[in-house]
Amino acid sequence: MFRLSVCAGTVLTDLPFLDRVRRIAERGFVVDLWGWEEEALDAIAADPQIEIGAIAGWGPGSMVHPDGVDAFIAGAVEQLALAARIGCRHLALATGELDQNGQVVHPIADHPATKWITAYKCLGRLAELAEAHDVVYNLELLNTKVDHPGYPFPRVEDGLRLVTEVGSPRIKLLLDLYHAQVEEGNVIELIRRTASHVGYVHVADVPGRHEPGTGEMNYRRVADVLREIGYTGYVGLEAFPIEDSYEAMDRFREVFS
Repeated sequence: MFRLSVCAGTVLTDLPFLDRVRRIAERGFVVDLWGWEEEALDAIAADPQIEIGAIAGWGPGSMVHPDGVDAFIAGAVEQLALAARIGCRHLALATGELDQNGQVVHPIADHPATKWITAYKCLGRLAELAEAHDVVYNLELLNTKVDHPGYPFPRVEDGLRLVTEVGSPRIKLLLDLYHAQVEEGNVIELIRRTASHVGYVHVADVPGRHEPGTGEMNYRRVADVLREIGYTGYVGLEAFPIEDSYEAMDRFREVFS
């Protein structure tokens, strides 16, 4: 059975941050945090009803430019302390800093070989950190066609090659099926091909990045395939509800339960 999580950054956005987290937990979901308010973290850590599934595991810097790696690792270390504080064992990775609109602002090496080798070495350093802190990093591939132009690793195969070469059980793929559908499609085959390397799954429908059942993706079939490959990890709703957030969460649960 999957563990179902909901991103507090995309639902119930009319509520204060801590209220959002509590409402998601009250509905029986694990909570994902891609942003947070410092003053709310102690309350989250102290509330046994709130379970945090994943947080963003990086800060400034870049894993795809040699000049940005040390800053990237330093940011990761800071996020590890926060993860320990709130009892979170999964951290998501992008290749570097994105602005508030999701645009790439981190440096990227000009030569492709430098980009790939730098990312490989950076992930190796993160694997050592993850082993020391008993966490898992999940590398996310973001689409360049709609949301994140210029992102250096947009295709699932990009992430799969890196994760395979690093060869650590602490470095996994964050398989975001919305991004995969926008960038390349054929998500059923992508799920099967990456089965042994996926540490976290994100879902939203296409177009619009809304809840399952609002667009072209057959998420009931996706759920079946995840069961067929034996996936029992987190499936996270990272979607912007068309109208009602509670209805969107209910629809998500109905598809994946």
